[in-house]
Amino acid sequence: MRKKIKNLDLYLLLLPTILYFVIFRYIPILGIQIAFKDYIPVVGIFDSKWADPLFKHFTRFFNGYYSGRLITNTLLLSFGQLLFGFPIPVLLALLLNEVRSKRVKKFAQTITYAPHFISVVVVVGLLDSLLNVRNGLLNTLLVSWGVLQEPVEFLTSPFWFKPLYILSGIWQEAGWGAVVYMAALAGVDQQLYEAAKVDGAGRLKRIWHVTLPGIASTMITMLILNCGKVMNVGYEKVYLMQNALNISSSDVISTYVYTTGILKSQFSFSTAVNLFNSVINTILILVVNKISRKVSETSLW
Repeated sequence: MRKKIKNLDLYLLLLPTILYFVIFRYIPILGIQIAFKDYIPVVGIFDSKWADPLFKHFTRFFNGYYSGRLITNTLLLSFGQLLFGFPIPVLLALLLNEVRSKRVKKFAQTITYAPHFISVVVVVGLLDSLLNVRNGLLNTLLVSWGVLQEPVEFLTSPFWFKPLYILSGIWQEAGWGAVVYMAALAGVDQQLYEAAKVDGAGRLKRIWHVTLPGIASTMITMLILNCGKVMNVGYEKVYLMQNALNISSSDVISTYVYTTGILKSQFSFSTAVNLFNSVINTILILVVNKISRKVSETSLW
């Protein structure tokens, strides 16, 4: 107790964060029961009747016509982001770490992580300006150079939706993700680099044998956290890029929850779908964490 009183100022600094998680993360967990009830907003959560049968909203989703498409699109987008988006920040951090000029390094860092602060609405607007079939910059240049005979409908094509979503996400978040690895690289013992130089190791060998092992624990931790968000495809960007022509490729669980829950007021059903989404994320992070602990002895817990 004396230690706590002595460090009271630190506990007070921590208090807003604790209140945030209690109010916005833990108390709303009570709302999970909506997935097992026929929820009526006027009656309230606790007074609404339990569904009969109890899992009828889950059964409705899995037996639904679009459930297979929703799950497939969500997994393809999520694993595509993980497969292509996870290595890029690591590679970018390694490249920045090899830059010797401090001015050039700071300039490159600023340029690469600045897109993180751009609104999703602006990013989708940039995609429209670049790829619009009528006056998009890319289509105009490719047609004028003779590369294409006619403009490509990037924004309305189901084939191009996933690549555009993943590539734009990498452009927006790669620099910000590299900040974590840059911090980890700062903690690598410089004497190891000197020892590697003495042994005749070139730059690539130093990266392979010194740099990557030095940040391996950080990479594994970030991979585990990313696996815990596999099913969480942000609906804002998908919803803004979505249209009637590419919906077969762009319809994901998060947009489905938004349209059925908010726009159609099917609260119990949308809660059940989102709960299924969260359960899959929880299972994935538990499994990946356990595998990581056995293989590399690095884990979240």
